[in-house]
Order: sequence, then structure tokens, then C-alpha cells
Amino acid sequence: MSENKWPGPPGLIPVTDGSAKDANVIARNYLDAITVEMRIVDAVEADLSCEIFGRRFSSPIMTPAFSHLNKVGKDGKKPMVEYALAAKEMDVLNWVGMEPDEEFGEILETGAASVRIIKPFKDHDRVFSEMEYSVQHGAFAVGMDIDHVFGTNGKYDVVDGIELGPVTQKDLTTYVKRAGVPFIAKGVLSVSDALKCAEAGVSGIFVSHHHGRIPYGIPPVQVLPEIKKALEGSGIAVFCDCHMDSGYDAFKALALGADAVSVGRGILPPLLKEGKEGVVKKMTRMNEELKELMGYTGASDVSSISDDVLYLYGKKMK
Repeated sequence: MSENKWPGPPGLIPVTDGSAKDANVIARNYLDAITVEMRIVDAVEADLSCEIFGRRFSSPIMTPAFSHLNKVGKDGKKPMVEYALAAKEMDVLNWVGMEPDEEFGEILETGAASVRIIKPFKDHDRVFSEMEYSVQHGAFAVGMDIDHVFGTNGKYDVVDGIELGPVTQKDLTTYVKRAGVPFIAKGVLSVSDALKCAEAGVSGIFVSHHHGRIPYGIPPVQVLPEIKKALEGSGIAVFCDCHMDSGYDAFKALALGADAVSVGRGILPPLLKEGKEGVVKKMTRMNEELKELMGYTGASDVSSISDDVLYLYGKKMK
């Protein structure tokens, strides 16, 4: 079917190559279908600073929770350390995925405020051990990839030879109590899970599909407003990722309810090629784009970014 014969919304052209089920394709199309009206009269230069768990950061654009990147380092540089150094230099929150204790400890030595996201290991003692190590060595917060449970065969996944298992609300409640620092549930993609996480006492949730773990997954920014509304008054921080590849993408997610967003995988090429400098360049440009769009929509600071300026397929979203 040619594009000009497709009767549905723009950006959602049917495909036959198998990519239709790819949540990444769906998310990208949805983000690109959101347009922005201009409110330029009385607009002033925007302030990007924001507060996360009581600490002030220079921007709501954060690093992503990468894993295993040190295996592909070049010239003696460790990518996990490099992007932590970039986060430290830029004064933004740094996120870290599955890494051994000693690797995470090395990341913390950079001085970057870092969040460690732990896998839902079948062995709960391993979860407790990694949380305790993280807190003892100065982690800003800890959390869990609650969406990384199943593999593509429908069975509990195995990562680096380590068995994963289910995540129950009771488990989350226990992890929150044991953490000793803010605990974040990463991989929330429904109001149902958001409310269960809230009942467990989490400090924050990350609205995400983990780079397409779920086939036909709903775009995080599409379900984000419903989740934000459901958690209203709870004090729970709401973060978002998946295809945050420009400051314009970040603006849309912030307008739809995110308190902060993590950069997408578009940061990988500059990270692997240039290390810290590449990350700083990428994130600096994203901050400039965010600030530009805030200026054009009359948002003087992050808290004043509103979905009132957003349109989807020509219809106002609010």
C-alpha cells in the first residue's frame, strides 16, 4: 500500500517487513506525529534546572541506563566511565544498567550522581547484595528493570548466565524497604503497574518499554499522561525514555508529564567514538534544542512546560 492511499493518521503507515510489531518504530512514529504551537509574545530565555529527589540538576535530560558497554571500549577508555564523567561535567543525573559491583564502584568514583538499575534476579539475595553495595559506595538511588523478566521464548530470561525471575508487588515493597535510598521501578508501561509500584512505596517510576522489549508496545509518551494523572499527589517522580534523541523529543515528553527524561540510543555513536567529549556535545545540543522549544512556547522553566501547546494528528492533545 502506498503512503498516499493510507487512510489512517500520518506517521503510522502500515508495513509488511515485520517492523510493525517493533515498539521502537511505533514510538518514533508517535513522537514525530506530535506538533507544537508557538507562543512567542512575552516569552523569555528558559531556565533548564530541575530538582530530582531533593537535589538540583542543571537539566532534566539525563544519561541512559546502559549496560555492558565496557566490553567495547577503545584506547583504554571505558564507555561506562566516560559517560559518567560527562554527566558529572554537565551536572545531570547518571543512570547505570547491569554491571558488576566493581564496575559500578568505578563509575561512582567519577563523582557523578548515579542511579543503579538492577535486574530482577531469581536469586533475591543477589538483588539485596547489589543494592547494599550501591548504597554503601554512594549511589544516588537504586532501582530495578521490572520489564526485563521474560525472553522471546516466553520463559524467564537469562542474562550473562544469571537467571531472572518474576517481580511481585510484595517483592517491590521489600526492595523499597531495604534500599535505604530512593528506589525506582524502571519499565512501567501502564497505569496498572504504576499504581502497584506506588502501593509498594517506590520513589520514582520510569515509563519505558526498554528499547522494545514488548512487541507492539505502546509508546511511553502515549501512556505517560494517564500515568501522571493516576499518580497525582503521590509525590512519585515520573521519568521517561525511549527515542529521546533530541531536545525536541525531550520537550514533548516533559510536556506530557515526565519530570525528567533519559537520552536515547542516539548517544551511542558519539560515546563510542569520542568518549566523554562526544556525550557532552550530544547532550549540550539536546539542551539547546530543549531551551529553544521552551522559548518558542513561552515556558520560562521546566515546571511551566505544558501539553497545552501540543497537537496530535492536527488535534489538540489537552
